[in-house]
Amino acid sequence: MIEAMFSGLVQVFEWPTFGFMLMGIAIGYVVGLLPGLGGLPSLALMLPFTYTMEPIAAIALLLGAQAVFSTTGDVTSVLFGVPGEAASAAVILDGHAMAKKGEAGRALGAALFSSLVGAVFGALVLAASIPIVQPLVLSLGTPELFMLAVLGITFIASVSGRSVIKGIVMGGLGLLLSTVGMDPQQGVLRYTFGQPYLHSGLSLAVIAVGLFAIPELLELGVRRSSIAKPGFGKTSGALEGIKDTLRHWGLVLRCSAIGALIGILPGLGSGVGQWLAYGHAVQSSPNKERFGTGAVEGILGPGAANNSTTGGSLLLTISFGVPGGSHMALLLGAFLILGLVPGRDMLSTHLDLTFSMVWVIVIANIITVGLSLLFIDQLARITFVKSTLLIPFILLLIYLGGFATHNMIADLVAVVVFGILGTLMVWLDWPRPPLILGLVLGDLAERYFHICIARYGWTWLLRPGVIIIIILIIVALLYPLWHRRWGPAST
Repeated sequence: MIEAMFSGLVQVFEWPTFGFMLMGIAIGYVVGLLPGLGGLPSLALMLPFTYTMEPIAAIALLLGAQAVFSTTGDVTSVLFGVPGEAASAAVILDGHAMAKKGEAGRALGAALFSSLVGAVFGALVLAASIPIVQPLVLSLGTPELFMLAVLGITFIASVSGRSVIKGIVMGGLGLLLSTVGMDPQQGVLRYTFGQPYLHSGLSLAVIAVGLFAIPELLELGVRRSSIAKPGFGKTSGALEGIKDTLRHWGLVLRCSAIGALIGILPGLGSGVGQWLAYGHAVQSSPNKERFGTGAVEGILGPGAANNSTTGGSLLLTISFGVPGGSHMALLLGAFLILGLVPGRDMLSTHLDLTFSMVWVIVIANIITVGLSLLFIDQLARITFVKSTLLIPFILLLIYLGGFATHNMIADLVAVVVFGILGTLMVWLDWPRPPLILGLVLGDLAERYFHICIARYGWTWLLRPGVIIIIILIIVALLYPLWHRRWGPAST
């Protein structure tokens, strides 16, 4: 394994492999900065160009882009309150709030450095887990996956702000929205109201852009100033954000572990991992009321989990040919096109190629974060540009991102609709994160539940793994209530 590890490193730095990796990084950087454009269509467009390439070069191109989508998506989320990637939405809550206070540099430093830590952590998990991954993944069945989705839903209470009841209502709305479209079990349409656009369901990217970006844009227009409110002085530097990452190293590592674990579980992906990490950051903090107003921990948690998911997802894809998410499904297709069969061969005959993927993830993120930190002060100064100059540019990004999701005018209408909903929620002080969390987990929970009932009846409730997760759910539900009544804040 040591020989394969060094062989993989050498292959990454050989030409033209290194050049293709740099090309992938450049594509990933630009795509991550454009709100809503998404890495999935970009990978799909890149896939045909890999047909005649050497396997290592093709992997460097695709994985180099995949490794940095989320990292640069955090930049747009912090600066403009617009998710560069749907998986970067959680960073908006506290990252953009810090930008409004003139702390965009610090927020970007925290987001970028925690992303780097998460990426390296995920890559190490991939490398270290290769010998032991098989029994771990095979021990989890559909019942355990369903209960893990339910466990994620219980985090709604953590991201509900001051009112748990409002959070539960919004989480329920998110669950309801996840049922729009084709019923995967019975093949019938639900809640489409005769609109063909709704047949495939609602897009998470469209909802996230509308829900978070439009209200911020309207507020900026009403204020008629810059993103950072006057009177906050100069931007805080990236160095302070890096220090925050080191100060909260325990939280960063725990959230990196959450992201890696979610990546290993089929079909969950970074969209789930970042919200679970955010919920954990809230629950583990003694000052929960700071979250949503500019708590740096609210950036560090999802930032780390976002990137560590890649290593976990890749581990599952390489070992069993089971894609951990839609991005990995495209990478799996690329593997098969290149003649690489996931499973035994990838862990023995092509072990050096497997380790080269680990190195690509690490090196791509080091290059991306390094370049971003060099220009971070220039990026942070954007928050002090007058709104009259920024609003047209941000509006263009919003609609470009919305339209690029499916290349349909109806997506732009959906952005406006959810933008109006998001604005009303802000005015009436209703939390937006629970809606996104319910939308992300609703589809997974429904799918796994139907499989559980069809295969096991109700006996799956007696499985040891399910019982353990039920206990964790009860603890997660009761802890906030206990903390409000008997915790330190109550005394």
